[in-house]
Amino acid sequence: MVRLRRLALAAVLSLPIADAAAATTSGISKLADRLFNGQGSAFEFVLTTRPEDWSRWNPPVNDNYTVQGARGKIRVEGTSLNALARGLRHYANDVLQMDEFWFVDTYKTAPQHLPAPKEPLSGASVVPWRYNLNTVTFSYTFPWYQWEDWEKLLDWAALRGVNLQLAWVGYEKIFLDSLRELGLSNEDILPFFSGPAFQAWNRFGNIQRSWGGKGDLPLAFIEQQFELQKQIVTRMVELGITPVLPAFPGFVPESIKKVRPNANLTVSPNWFAPAPDKYTRDLFLDPLDDTYAELQKLFVTKQIDAFGNVTNVYTLDQFNELSPASGDTAYLRGIARNTYAGLTAANPAAVWLLQGWLFFSSRNFWTQPRIDAYLGGVEDHQGMLVLDLYSEVNPQWQRTNSYSGKPWIWCQLHDFGGNMALEGRVQTLTSAPIDALAQSKSLVGFGLTPEAYEGNEVVYDILLDQAWSATPLDTQAYFASWVTKRYAGISSIPSELYRAWEILRTDVYSNTRTDIPQVPVATYQLRPALSGIANRTGHFPHPTALHYDPLVLQGVWKLMLEALTRQGSLWKVPAFQLDFVDVSRQMLSNQFDVLYADLVNAYKCSTGAGGSRELRSNTPNCDVKAAGARLLFLLSTLDLTLLTSRHFALQSWVDAASAWGKAAGNEDLFTFNARSQVTVWQVNATNLNDYAAKAWGGLVGSYYKGRWSIFVDALVAASSSGSLDEGALARKLQVFEAEWQAGKQTVEQATPQDFRAVLAGLQGSWPELFLKVQ
Repeated sequence: MVRLRRLALAAVLSLPIADAAAATTSGISKLADRLFNGQGSAFEFVLTTRPEDWSRWNPPVNDNYTVQGARGKIRVEGTSLNALARGLRHYANDVLQMDEFWFVDTYKTAPQHLPAPKEPLSGASVVPWRYNLNTVTFSYTFPWYQWEDWEKLLDWAALRGVNLQLAWVGYEKIFLDSLRELGLSNEDILPFFSGPAFQAWNRFGNIQRSWGGKGDLPLAFIEQQFELQKQIVTRMVELGITPVLPAFPGFVPESIKKVRPNANLTVSPNWFAPAPDKYTRDLFLDPLDDTYAELQKLFVTKQIDAFGNVTNVYTLDQFNELSPASGDTAYLRGIARNTYAGLTAANPAAVWLLQGWLFFSSRNFWTQPRIDAYLGGVEDHQGMLVLDLYSEVNPQWQRTNSYSGKPWIWCQLHDFGGNMALEGRVQTLTSAPIDALAQSKSLVGFGLTPEAYEGNEVVYDILLDQAWSATPLDTQAYFASWVTKRYAGISSIPSELYRAWEILRTDVYSNTRTDIPQVPVATYQLRPALSGIANRTGHFPHPTALHYDPLVLQGVWKLMLEALTRQGSLWKVPAFQLDFVDVSRQMLSNQFDVLYADLVNAYKCSTGAGGSRELRSNTPNCDVKAAGARLLFLLSTLDLTLLTSRHFALQSWVDAASAWGKAAGNEDLFTFNARSQVTVWQVNATNLNDYAAKAWGGLVGSYYKGRWSIFVDALVAASSSGSLDEGALARKLQVFEAEWQAGKQTVEQATPQDFRAVLAGLQGSWPELFLKVQ
């Protein structure tokens, strides 16, 4: 056994890098070049300890770094490549007041000659692991990412100290090649794959096939994604970010029976109900079956062949919103034992990364004895690492006895499906992980696990920065510092911006309500109805209620406008432009609820169903048509506002899908998938309609406004006839949704304008919302 362990440690790359002797800092120097306009040579990067080969036999340790001037250079010393990257950001933040952000380019440029810090800078992590990404982020945010997008994301993560991140691109290539080794053909396998925007759930065993009659996933796309994965993995290793690669979870196509007729297969439940069974009910290959071990070994070895010995950590989720075939503890223990045996057959040092979502989503099934049995199937204490996926609202680590003592990571989920409302709970993010660290001996990391990255960037930054502080961060001081870096590059940042963000911190980003547990969806993004959609609470369906008084955003917006009046150069700062549009978007979204209540009230009034006759002056009493016109005008205003930024444009999403589709030879499939994911996944699976709703210009003006126009027309007609035919209305809406999904509805594209041109229109049309500066 001792000899086996020595051989394994010599053979595999572990965390953060493979061969300690080969560790170089060239990747961090290139990062400095990208960050400081080619001035990477101004830095000297020094690893202070010999990088450890981390494995299940050799647990990780905390990182630290120092930054100081030395012999005409800026010397950055750290315990790992990732610590060096974190030290580089500390220098940028404190000395240059600079940072990198999502979606926008940094406005401030580095000086021609980089100054050394006046005093040494230092930092030390309080947890070994800083984790990033959810499996479904690869479908909600990343399906159309090109290398340039990944490069920006990886730099962002490395600078914030992320040293463990999911690398889930190109999975289908490994799956395809492994099944071909068993004797299946491309024709046997390709129909099993789902479309490019739905691959995450295909990999989980939730769904199978593509729908919409657009063909199968192109082989060319599978190959292209695998080449992209090679670039991603290489860069991650250069930056000291350990790739978490996919393992074989067990889900296989029906065609497996051709080559393994006696395989032990279980039909999964219909996760996609009420969609037809042909799109779901995947076959699960029992880990006790010899074919499972064969495929698991193929999965791991093929990735080692393709990428080198880059990691020991593999992601594997067998029961994502699916319950096992049996609750017998011996059965559950056997599944985990054989699953892990398959991993270690190919990589003796393998660590199984498990998303702990199953213990929340199926908590009635997962009793403590069953949890102990399943997790206990991995007998090596360090052989499994569990993500407590939803720690900020629904932590499971307490009820599971810290996942039966297995190492685990405290994670913020926050955003489901890429919904885009302003929301966060920064007090929880700074205190709860530190409390958990004191209470649980097996807590080894903090991490981000949102289903999508669409906004609210500050709440992700603050948790990653909390991983480098032993005491809860002062959120007021943190926000002030964050604002300074976000809008850096102008001569001075007006005090009004700090005041605006202080209001956002205390009201919008200090959510404590458990009945609004995540980023809400907007009421206008839901299928129109007379009731049941506004002020909704709970986790699923997504909430529409607000945890703050919407009037506070008027104060925020006015302060931002005052800042702009004082400092006109703010127009040049991309981050300010994005944030000003974002706050305006949220205000219009909130106002929609007021106008929706007016519309419903006017309808009830007109039909004698009890509606109030005391409507505001801009909506004549009981006038459904007038109330509806005002509501639709707001959606037009919102659409125009959003189109001032490509980040808030449907066309950006569709164009990105189109580019991949053209390269792969099936543009129709890709653009159909792009339209489907953000509206109607599959026409029969109505419970997922609008799950991934987006506040995008073009989507608001064509899809959401189109549905509400149908609804308003129906109410106008019903106010004369005295009754609403809800069945006929539902059929009209469904026809419209299907036509839009198929691309048969014309998307009326407003002409994009500069936000400055839209500003006057906002103040003129909605003076009660957008206050003028006196």
